Amino acid sequence: MADNRFQTCDGFAGGNFKEAVCIDTGRIYDSCSDKDCLEDLRVYFTECNQRIVDQAVSVRSRRADVITVYIDIEPVPFNKGFYSVDMTFFFDVVVDVYASPAAHPCTIDGLAVFNKKVILYGSEGAVKVFASDFRCNEDDDQYRMSGNLPKAVCQVADPIILSARICDPCECRGGCDCFNEGCVIPDCICRRFGGPLGGCRPEKVIYVTIGVFTIVQLERNVQMLIPVYDFCVPDKEGREWVSQTGRAYPRRLPHKMK
Repeated sequence: MADNRFQTCDGFAGGNFKEAVCIDTGRIYDSCSDKDCLEDLRVYFTECNQRIVDQAVSVRSRRADVITVYIDIEPVPFNKGFYSVDMTFFFDVVVDVYASPAAHPCTIDGLAVFNKKVILYGSEGAVKVFASDFRCNEDDDQYRMSGNLPKAVCQVADPIILSARICDPCECRGGCDCFNEGCVIPDCICRRFGGPLGGCRPEKVIYVTIGVFTIVQLERNVQMLIPVYDFCVPDKEGREWVSQTGRAYPRRLPHKMK
């Protein structure tokens, strides 16, 4: 039997726990938080919704949701331990479009895209990691080597859409973005909206301003020695919810059975 090289309870202050164990967990090496005001984000629509926008005279913002965030991480040259985290945010933007000042609005949704980059410290790792995971009827992952990059995690709060405006393509900022030049939208995002986005030549375009709060973290799996007090055993009694006469209530056990 291998010798236990961990410290016993007496080796720690207090000594009121059972033992010290080694666990493999993710350690956060660096993180940052930002409050960004994303001004004048172009909203891309399907061909059907774009025809509605082309006939609009005004627009009103309703809400914005985060669909997903694509994250790419690369080491920073000549600065060991630091990594650049490139993030692409995809927002589902819902707006009310008015064909005339007194008309009932038509609610449509479109896609807004935003790119962000941060540089964080993620430590160095000079090991190759192999795992013994196995999936039936699939490739045997136990022979696959994982990369040496840290894991990047992005936490995004619910965004707030601050404003929306409609304009002609010649009036918008930049001008060249009106026809979706240089913007590649993944197929999985297009399927969410029911078809290709930004493929037709618009007569009018919509820009929105979104406020978003993000937290970005770089973490690695490390082995840490922690004190263990006891196994975690649930001490909360479960209750079965039943319905009687159209009402639901918790059914308690008889006192003598407790």
